[in-house]
Amino acid sequence: MLFNSYVFIFIFLPLTLVAFYTLGRLKLAKGAIAALALASLFFYAYWNPPYLLLLAGSIVANYLVGRLLSNPDMANRKGILGVGVTFNLLLIGYYKYAAFLLGNILPGGVYASVDGALGLGDIFLPLGISFFTFQQIAYLVDAYQGQTKDYGFVDYCLFVSFFPQLIAGPIVHHKEVLPQFYKPETFQFSHRSLALGLTTFVLGLSKKVLIADNISPWVGTVFSHAADVSFIEAWVGALSYTLQLYFDFSGYSDMAIGLGLMLNIQLPLNFNSPYKATSIVDFWRRWHITLSNFLRDYLYIPLGGSRRGELRRYGNLMATMLLGGLWHGAGWTFVLWGGLHGAFLSVNHLWRKQKLALPGFLAWGITFLAVMVGWVLFRAATLGDARTLLATLFGLNGVVIPGEASGKLGVLTKFGLQLQSWKDLTYLPVLNNSKLLALLALVVLVVACVRLPNTQQIVERLRPRWHWACGIGVLSTFCLLSLSRVSEFLYFQF
Repeated sequence: MLFNSYVFIFIFLPLTLVAFYTLGRLKLAKGAIAALALASLFFYAYWNPPYLLLLAGSIVANYLVGRLLSNPDMANRKGILGVGVTFNLLLIGYYKYAAFLLGNILPGGVYASVDGALGLGDIFLPLGISFFTFQQIAYLVDAYQGQTKDYGFVDYCLFVSFFPQLIAGPIVHHKEVLPQFYKPETFQFSHRSLALGLTTFVLGLSKKVLIADNISPWVGTVFSHAADVSFIEAWVGALSYTLQLYFDFSGYSDMAIGLGLMLNIQLPLNFNSPYKATSIVDFWRRWHITLSNFLRDYLYIPLGGSRRGELRRYGNLMATMLLGGLWHGAGWTFVLWGGLHGAFLSVNHLWRKQKLALPGFLAWGITFLAVMVGWVLFRAATLGDARTLLATLFGLNGVVIPGEASGKLGVLTKFGLQLQSWKDLTYLPVLNNSKLLALLALVVLVVACVRLPNTQQIVERLRPRWHWACGIGVLSTFCLLSLSRVSEFLYFQF
């Protein structure tokens, strides 16, 4: 079930809110938690019912291991932790990495035989497996370190399956969410929480359906014809994906936070205007914050962090980012994207150690360009496509600036955010079909990312006034009219 669908907005969400707060009003807190857990499991099963067994099995196994680790008198706790972590890694390894790893290790003929026997190529990646697996690994480590409490099974089940963040995050820590389900005020309906939650949800939904979905055709056209695009088309494609990924994923995270607020649950911030960053270190403090924190706390620091000298620090950064890239997907493009950011971070730390500095605008420009280059590698289907697109992007295949939108970017015959998709209600005439105008539209979006407040800053300024209500109402109308072309979120594939 998608957040950006009529069935979720008009059926699932209202019924869930009514059930949760009705049970809460009757002082049945445990019943409310159980109802929310069941709703979350139904939400997951709606997509592919058989994989509910996978999620349920993962929850039960990790809960039992966590209970054992929570007992300080339990013998061989380190061994139990190893079993629990191995179980989770094998689970995600089979579904996400088996075909990739065996395909790169085994000779072609041998792999074909193995694939024929095991059907590796037919494995369907379960939704959210990267998120709920890593979330539970973190829980087991914390249980081993004595940081968890004796949570009940239903509480733990809700912590893992909580539908706002189950599929694509944010990756939550048990101490950030579980204690909130023990507060009496969580079960009391709040007009303020509902207003803030709806506003945050609508702002996130607008990012997805009004911006990300409307520039996605430009992305697909360019990256599907990497060898044929021109200089301007390559820039349109690179900028389009840079913006699509941000508005799509941050839109999901905003919606998740908004849904949490509607249920009086505060989920952690996952994006903080990452394209305002003036260094790669700053970028990773703003982009996918919960993943950055996870990699720092459970990988970079255990490897030694920066405590064992500069060379070891850079090695730890590279190892962490390479694994972070692999977390996103089973492919060499993801691995090299992670390695590229590991190198960027190492250079950034070395630069800071030398106490060097650049003017603010120049620092921002270099950072944004580095991030965009990384996204080209991240999105490309193959390393060859990435190499070709980057060469075209930097003029190595020639620079041609056409005046009309011909060739591979036929989609640009409609300017801007596909305003014609809003039917007759808000139709605006097409200004021009030039590729340069498309590029200008994308540059305007970049400027908006850099200069305008983000969702959290907008919500902080929210006041119960009629003009706020009218603005959010109009935005909601545009979003709902656009839901006839429902599309998945990009991070569902990771």
